[in-house]
Amino acid sequence: MASELIPLVAGIIALGVVSQILGDRFRIPSIIFLIAAGLVLGPISGFVLEEPIISQSTFGEGLSAIVGLSVAIIVFEGAFHLKIDKLREAPAETIRLVTVGAVIALIGTAIVVRYALPAEWDVAFLIGALLVATGPTVIAPILEVVPARDRVEAALETEGIVNDVTAAIIAIVVFEVVIGHIGEGGIVAGFVNRLGVGLLVGVAVAGVLYYAIRYVDLSPQNAPQNARLLVLAGALVAYGAADYFATEAGLPAVAAAGILLGNADLPYEEDITDFKGDVTLIVLSFVFIALAALLQPQEVIDLGVGGLIVVLVVALVIRPLLVFVSTVGNRFTTGEKLFMSFVGPRGIIPASVATLFAVELRAEAAAIRAGEVTATAAEAETLDNAATLLVGTVFLVILATVVFEAGLARYIAEYLDIIPMRAIIIGGGTVGRALADRLEDRGENVVIVEEDDEMLALARNAGHTVHQGDGTDIDVLQAAGAGNASTLVAATGDDDVNLLVSQLGDSRFDIETIISRVNNANNVDAFEDLGVRTVAPTTATAQAIDNLIERPALAKWTSGIGESGDVQEIEVTADELVGRSVREVGPELPGGCLIALVARNGQVQVPDADFTLERGDRITLLGDRESVRDAMVFCHPE
Repeated sequence: MASELIPLVAGIIALGVVSQILGDRFRIPSIIFLIAAGLVLGPISGFVLEEPIISQSTFGEGLSAIVGLSVAIIVFEGAFHLKIDKLREAPAETIRLVTVGAVIALIGTAIVVRYALPAEWDVAFLIGALLVATGPTVIAPILEVVPARDRVEAALETEGIVNDVTAAIIAIVVFEVVIGHIGEGGIVAGFVNRLGVGLLVGVAVAGVLYYAIRYVDLSPQNAPQNARLLVLAGALVAYGAADYFATEAGLPAVAAAGILLGNADLPYEEDITDFKGDVTLIVLSFVFIALAALLQPQEVIDLGVGGLIVVLVVALVIRPLLVFVSTVGNRFTTGEKLFMSFVGPRGIIPASVATLFAVELRAEAAAIRAGEVTATAAEAETLDNAATLLVGTVFLVILATVVFEAGLARYIAEYLDIIPMRAIIIGGGTVGRALADRLEDRGENVVIVEEDDEMLALARNAGHTVHQGDGTDIDVLQAAGAGNASTLVAATGDDDVNLLVSQLGDSRFDIETIISRVNNANNVDAFEDLGVRTVAPTTATAQAIDNLIERPALAKWTSGIGESGDVQEIEVTADELVGRSVREVGPELPGGCLIALVARNGQVQVPDADFTLERGDRITLLGDRESVRDAMVFCHPE
């Protein structure tokens, strides 16, 4: 058995890596390729061969442990990336998504399952609990392909991480009701008990890891490596310890530990993040392929029209309802709300937990038939039917939402016009990379075009999206997205290249804003004759030094733009502002933010308190970073 299992596991991991590469290559979430690989190894191979390559007996009784530990690593990795600073982009909406939104998803899904399939209420709520979870494993790949604004990403990522945990806990409690281990009255107590145990263990493990990594000498030569191994071992220990004290308390434990460590000031954080991300990709690939392979097509087919009704109602009715209820207000635009309504694919938690529940239900039914448990044959048949209904419904929703929502997400985002400004930077040198850092920090969609292999590697290692090629080549610019770019920056060290890039951006692609670096101040006139805005390093350096001499406070404040402070220009479109004076509008702006400049008809002025705003005015907002971002939405809600 071991001789057959080893090459099979190696093959699954290899297919997972290939799936990840294909996803990056074709800009499609890799989950689609992972599911396809699983179906090939499972049901499809069963049609071609005498029996499928992967079946229920392949992993034996160890399947539960394998899936449990894998899911623990996946949830920990997602929680580690959940930064508190990013959550502030949409705090109230995020809380509603994981509370009010989760309740709407649970009850709405249970009702449609109860009457569309039909199913008993306890099974319907079990399916509803599992399908609350959207999950970071399916959301993150979509957001890599669709670079949405920070507030959208923060809300979707947080919803995925938190709901993964709460859905699993609720589902295990409901499951114990289904198999008769606890009464319906014990659901709330069971949920609170598991959540409390998980949080206590997670906090304790996070505290130990923080102290060990921060204050203990982990070896001068191998400290980063030891820190990585400690964090990985800590995640597994948190899961195992919490699960020992209360079944399914492991998930909240790893989530709590991940969030605390991810927001702590840890040394070697970059090393830990890279290592943990690679491990998670391998684990995720293995589990997704293995679970997809265990799917029995007949279980999905037997659902019939009722199954299709469940999918349509969950995706097109319940999801938009919970999103619009949770995001009431003007922080999110209508387009962003529609996009969030569309992006709600289910992922690894529903798939893994549903599979394990089905195994336990069928084992319970077999025990009844063998006389090991006192119950009737009808009750055994009910458990078998519940297992089939559970797996079929959950996997049908997963397959439909992942394939359609992940595959079409970018097209929907482009149609709704919710992708931030596309900026193309020609030149991935020091200037180009520094500019990309600042633009991406504001949530803009940036592509660097670079031809030199060394600069290309540096830009990619810094996490930027890079397109390799000659920036003066029309086909290269087109492939990089110049056709729908709003800003083009020529940032190379060659003025001839920058001038040609600027000409192409204006004449061939009609890009709204073109800015060029001019290395020789004598060439400024040639650029400005084309209407290109210029930045000359010598002049910019002189101005910066002058600011340090004459305006040190301003120079210090502007150096922190994008971190603590910010300056943004936005067009006034909100009806609440039109026709009102700065004196009236000022108190309604977020604290720590003010209107510094107003541009109208080509004229820029510092407004006094009685200056009346008009629709189409471009106002410059100055203040704290978060206050400025909130004020931008207030002044330009769409």
